[in-house]
Amino acid sequence: MRTRRKQPDVPAPDSPWNEIVPGLWMGGHEFRGLTGQLEFAVVGDEFDVVQTLLRLPGHGPDPDVEHHVWPIPDGPLDGTQLAGVIRLAQAACDAMDEGRKVLVRCYSGYNRSGLVVAHALVRRGHATDEAIRLIRARRSPWALHNELFVEYLQAGLSTARLLEELTE
Repeated sequence: MRTRRKQPDVPAPDSPWNEIVPGLWMGGHEFRGLTGQLEFAVVGDEFDVVQTLLRLPGHGPDPDVEHHVWPIPDGPLDGTQLAGVIRLAQAACDAMDEGRKVLVRCYSGYNRSGLVVAHALVRRGHATDEAIRLIRARRSPWALHNELFVEYLQAGLSTARLLEELTE
């Protein structure tokens, strides 16, 4: 499993979350603050919907905020996990269509959240490579550095899910 904690060469993001397209934000649980020190990214009521792919206690959101939790590893995903990613991307698109602000977050806000956000962008008409470039430009050049997740996106998540289920 690849995580930022096991890759010291991957820097923490400079902000807790970034807007990728209007209404769709991508973030994590910690970031490097203005002092250069790591700070926790705690969500209150800034967003209408929060999707969490790695849940850590004390990081919010407030109790009245719609919160979807779908823990997945930053590594190979099985068919059920990919189906959850597809559902989260659809839910993000639906919420955005209703004018709601959506935050998709994982540990650093690079890979797992990037997978969901990229799939949501593809559902909304972006080409896969364009969605990846947009995420890296708006969040961080380190976003989607998990090559397996990029391969999932390039194959299409529905196709990747079917292939994973065949090998289970």
